[in-house]
Amino acid sequence: MENTKIYKIKDTKKLPESEVEITAEITLEALENYKTKAFKKIKEVAELPGFRKGHVPDAKLKEKFGEMGVLEDAGEMAINDCAAEILLEAKVNFLGRPNIAISKIAIGSPIEFKIKVTIMPDIKLPDYKKIAKKENSVEEKVEEVTEKQVEETIEEIRKMYAQQNHTHTPGEVHKEGEELPLPEINDEFVKKLGDFKDVEDFKSKLKINIAKEKEVHAENKKRTRLMEKLVSETKFELPKVIIESELDKMEAQFKGDIAQMGLQPEEYLKHIKKTWEDLRKEWMPDAEKRAKTQMILQKISLEEKIEPSKEQVEKEVKNLMDQYKTADPERVTAYVEMVLVNDAVIKFLESQK
Repeated sequence: MENTKIYKIKDTKKLPESEVEITAEITLEALENYKTKAFKKIKEVAELPGFRKGHVPDAKLKEKFGEMGVLEDAGEMAINDCAAEILLEAKVNFLGRPNIAISKIAIGSPIEFKIKVTIMPDIKLPDYKKIAKKENSVEEKVEEVTEKQVEETIEEIRKMYAQQNHTHTPGEVHKEGEELPLPEINDEFVKKLGDFKDVEDFKSKLKINIAKEKEVHAENKKRTRLMEKLVSETKFELPKVIIESELDKMEAQFKGDIAQMGLQPEEYLKHIKKTWEDLRKEWMPDAEKRAKTQMILQKISLEEKIEPSKEQVEKEVKNLMDQYKTADPERVTAYVEMVLVNDAVIKFLESQK
């Protein structure tokens, strides 16, 4: 009911970079009630010399904390109780944590405060079906696999095999850049590598694999071109909080990659003479592109009502939770939903002919 509200919204204004600032106040009537609550709370925990905890006389407490101290506590309690309701009433689709600060406080007056939040930007999508149709009509040429490419790949396999199977004998010294002896390509060797009958069978299957890789590469190139076109045709302001979140993901991935190489991230940074700030600056354009792509895919999924089935989500969440037993199920579910929606939207765009 209207008369039970402890607050009044005075103003809502849009700020740059997808932020909104709501100015509200706690009414005088509500403050009286909260001042009683705040004083009671202070009384329960206050300790003064000569008095037991919770047994300090009211007059002594008022003398120590003052009317303003009680008012500040009352204001904080009231704001905590109504901030979520204010955001609901103001109908702001916000991201991240709101920033709340008292802007005016005086005895005998309502307490004024401001809530600043980052909101979902207003994304105006271009004719994405038309863009997809046009991009899909462009044939991505897949080059033929040459004998030279097959030979180069075989050379790489020989080098990798030599490194992995090299046994270091005591006293043996290898100079920088010195080549290890490479295995000879014969029937016996290719049988060690996998299910191959002989050298010809190995070369023929290798050629098929290289051709498949080229096809995947061509498809990925086409997909990247389509997404870049959508990003360049969609104009919206990207909130800082979303870019920061993307940079955090990139930093976590980078740390994971470094750890897999058996290195300490901090030591690696010293080696390349860079700080985390330097790296985040370098990653910024990529983070913006990734964040924009994600938001465009999300918006298209809402427009086209594309969502994964409950069974699909549950199956993928179970698979991931089996691998990463300590992961937070809520975060894993959110991640799985995002990946499945992205895949479904991309398939939808690629089906536009």
